[in-house]
Order: sequence, then C-alpha cells, then structure tokens
Amino acid sequence: MQAQEHRATAERILESASKLFAEKGYANVSVRDICRQTGTTAPAIYYHFGSKKGLFDAVARKQISMTGFIAELARASEAADTRKGLEAVIATYLSSFPEHAFDAGLYLRDSASLDKHSARRVSEDLDRVRTIVSGLIERGVEEGHFRRTDVDLASDCLLGMLNRVIFQHIHFSKSSDRETYRRFVTEFFFRAMK
Repeated sequence: MQAQEHRATAERILESASKLFAEKGYANVSVRDICRQTGTTAPAIYYHFGSKKGLFDAVARKQISMTGFIAELARASEAADTRKGLEAVIATYLSSFPEHAFDAGLYLRDSASLDKHSARRVSEDLDRVRTIVSGLIERGVEEGHFRRTDVDLASDCLLGMLNRVIFQHIHFSKSSDRETYRRFVTEFFFRAMK
C-alpha cells in the first residue's frame, strides 16, 4: 500500500510541476511553488526526483515525448494505397499533433537560455516524423503516383504546410478549420506531385 501512495504522490507532483513549468519555465518556479500546488513538502520532491532539476527533467521527458503520435503516424502510413496512406497521415497530423510538447516553459532552463535536452528530444522526434512522411512520398514516386522529385524537399513542403496551422494555434492562439485545411493541403499536395 505504501508503494502505491508513493507512486500517487510522485504522479501528483509531476502533474502539478508540468503545469507550472509549462506556464513559467524552470527559473520562475520554486520548489515552494510546487509544494504549495501539490500539498506536499520539499523532502517529498527530493525523495522522488532528487532535485528541482531532476523534477524538470522528468516533466520534460513526459511532456515532450511524441512517441504515441509518431506511432499513430506510422500506422496511418502503412495503408496499402499510397494516396490513402498520405491522406491518413495528413489527417492524423492535424487531429493528433501533441501540442503540449511545445509549451514554451518546457524549453526554458533559465530565463534566457534554451534547454538543450528538451530541444534535442523534440528535434529527434520531428526527424522521425519526417522519415515517415518521406518514406510514404518515396513509395508514391516508386509506384508512379507522384512525379520524380526530391523526396526530402517534398516532405519538408508538406510538413511546413501542416506545421503552419499547428504552430499558429500553439504560439498565437489562432484557430482554423482543420478539416477544411486538411482537404485543401491534401488536394494541393497531390496536384503538385502529379
């Protein structure tokens, strides 16, 4: 029973710290802030995470991970028909992108410096996303559905169009009709690749 209580406490600390770090960044959140938010004590934080830095690292590992999203994209890309696969990837990207992974506070170690571990983690995940999209486009070229082109540049163009909607929402709180945008991007990309 005590092990369950420890796990529950650690999870409560992690959840509250996630919100605080995402909103304010590492430097602007104190251990005292986290204790107040969770109803715990500093020793509980140190017991579970070793330090404030250890807690921040645990939050970043949990929040910045795009593993589930990448798995969804990979499944979508496996459709037998290349066009259907690409349509599914576009729809999945716009409907399931893990926006919480880009909360600005998770990248700020100090008030003016970017946390290199967080940035590297998300960069590696975005490279995996690009690999999935490139593989699908390459398959379309090989099957004759798409014209011969630089697959990496085509992938970058498609992802750029998708990221525009996602990051306009994340960074500027701009909303858009994602279904209309999905249809437009899909049609635009397929016409460009003929």
